[in-house]
Amino acid sequence: MASPVTFDLNHDVALVTGASGGLGAHFASLLALAGAKVVIAGRRGDRLQEVARAITAKGGRVYPLTLDVTKTGSIASAIDQAEKLAGKLTILVNNAGLNVLSSASALSEDAYDRVMDTNVKGAFFMTQAVGGRMAERKIRGRIVNIASIGAFKALPGLVAYSMSKSAIAMMTKGFAREWARHQIAVNALCPGYIKTDLNADWFDGEGGQKQIVGFPRRRLGTKESLDAAFLLLCSGHADFITGSLLSVDDGQLL
Repeated sequence: MASPVTFDLNHDVALVTGASGGLGAHFASLLALAGAKVVIAGRRGDRLQEVARAITAKGGRVYPLTLDVTKTGSIASAIDQAEKLAGKLTILVNNAGLNVLSSASALSEDAYDRVMDTNVKGAFFMTQAVGGRMAERKIRGRIVNIASIGAFKALPGLVAYSMSKSAIAMMTKGFAREWARHQIAVNALCPGYIKTDLNADWFDGEGGQKQIVGFPRRRLGTKESLDAAFLLLCSGHADFITGSLLSVDDGQLL
């Protein structure tokens, strides 16, 4: 007997920021394979084109859009362009983010600003702009903020990053409360340590291996480890879920 729960997004239009690689590209591909039209946004136009070709080759509907979320004055026009390409947005995924490996005592002001401007300010004004349109149009939209277990714990060498993700957690709750009456679901996905191209060298080395041994299950996650939780929050099944901070971390916070 087939399961009654499916992730059919054929009538949805999604915008994913930070989609030129890594988790953003993976999430965009998931949404497209579930049937959504997907606008992939990021600063690197050439990388966006590569991601778009890969998704198109799998049969997905995808539209590249160059966007720097730290340039808040350009957000409204970028959303206008996204909707001309794909239609009215029903899903926003705030994935754009960066980290700077540094002790708190040595972190420069410039590095601090780069982390906060991208991870917090950019996400806030993207949410404000897209969610505002959803509310005006009476769209029962879904907004998914990609946070981290750093929202709950200061990760070693990543204090500013952890601060930014803690801010995203409270931002999620704030918008969820304000927009509850508009039936807009606002949630955050909080991944644990996931092996990516950016951290592979660390985790393949001696220091990273020692860190992994300290995890309850002594392993890292993969991008695919997040698939079910991510699609849940992006789908209509999230209709009764809002203001939630969903940790997918293999018990790493225990």
